[in-house]
Amino acid sequence: MDARETALRQAYGHAVRWLASLPDRRVPARASVEEIVRALGVELPDGPSTPAEVVDLLATACEPGLTAFPSGRFYGFVVGGTEPAALAADWLVSAWDQNCVMRAVSPAYTAAEDIAGAWLLNLLGLPSDSAVGFTTGATMANFTCLAAGRDEVLRRTGWNVARDGLTGGPAVRVIVGEDRHMAIDLALRYLGLGKPELVKADDQGRIETEALRHTLAADWQSPTIVILQAGDIHSGAFDPFVETIRAAREADAWVHIDGAFGLWAAASPVYAHLTAGCADADSWATDAHKTLNVPYDCGLAIVRDPFAVRAAMGLQGDYLIQDEHGDPVDKVPELSRRGRAFTVWAALRSLGRSGAADLVERLCRHASAFAAGIAGIDGATVLNEVVFTQVCAEFGNDERTEQVLTGLLDDGTAWISGSTWHGRRVMRISVSNWSTTDDDVTRALDAIRRASIA
Repeated sequence: MDARETALRQAYGHAVRWLASLPDRRVPARASVEEIVRALGVELPDGPSTPAEVVDLLATACEPGLTAFPSGRFYGFVVGGTEPAALAADWLVSAWDQNCVMRAVSPAYTAAEDIAGAWLLNLLGLPSDSAVGFTTGATMANFTCLAAGRDEVLRRTGWNVARDGLTGGPAVRVIVGEDRHMAIDLALRYLGLGKPELVKADDQGRIETEALRHTLAADWQSPTIVILQAGDIHSGAFDPFVETIRAAREADAWVHIDGAFGLWAAASPVYAHLTAGCADADSWATDAHKTLNVPYDCGLAIVRDPFAVRAAMGLQGDYLIQDEHGDPVDKVPELSRRGRAFTVWAALRSLGRSGAADLVERLCRHASAFAAGIAGIDGATVLNEVVFTQVCAEFGNDERTEQVLTGLLDDGTAWISGSTWHGRRVMRISVSNWSTTDDDVTRALDAIRRASIA
């Protein structure tokens, strides 16, 4: 057995033990950064170590400092787990070590990307000839789509961004609901578009259509991008796409939808109504690591007009072997990147259409169970309409809510983090992991009850 095979077998053993520990292990990490630094060692060795020794040290030193993100009892942020087929495919991605840039260089990767992209469009009910790019995450997916939108609305005025840049060109209006996700602001900053214009949203975070119309009417002449959302980060609410997209179309605006986790509602016949009208937009961003549960990292940038995204992201180089049909690199910002489409293909092939629907419905069912359980706790109030996978609750006042959050993390049974929503400190539960069971929800609710009476 050579050194590489020995190291791989070591890694496999550690990975299997880690995954086997998830049903019963404490969810928060047990060790601090400083403790892990000491265990790993701060001095670079003078001589080499065997690959197997390195893998063993890394795994044993880091294990106490790992948060059980893949656990069925992790409900912080919006973090999915990893479907078994996608996890195994990701191991192959590392072993294959493909350059996923050009069709001619890796036909296997390009085939997987073409198929996975077509499946995604079909599953989500989006235009079948749209371009699908595989990015690092939802932030870069939003960036990619908004770059295409920025360039296109400026092109309509006669301004060529690729040739002339932004300096001296018409200002681009970007209009968003006031409850948009912060990643939108970050993407706009990357694009040189500055802060967006905010439109009033209702108490669930849904942009108000009449307020959008009023904002659009204030300036019909400027090139405009309207950003909507499928899944508010606190309430899970969806913007009213039919009415808002119609209003944006009347103003000749580019419409983009940030659907980091909520776009997947379209995969379920039970929840597809939440995305009604969504397919009439110009671009969509989502994150396959969230609801679809593929490994980090994997954002999806979907643009109705393939030529628009290719104009924004495509590149030319004398040393590149370019294909007349376009290459994977034409749809994303990065040249060097992992074979993300392999894992998306594996997850979709494993789930099938019915499995994808069941995954979405199961996550939503667990969220509803959380809401019902919390509503039965003395002093607790569920603050949002639970329409998808997000639950927000408070426990009387900000101080008490913070005490419950602290006690819950100290308990370690589940990871549920806090946030501030509409000026209130809240417990925010995001159900995103394929492996969450009814028992996981029951155990987490028991932990919340213990923390609420401590």
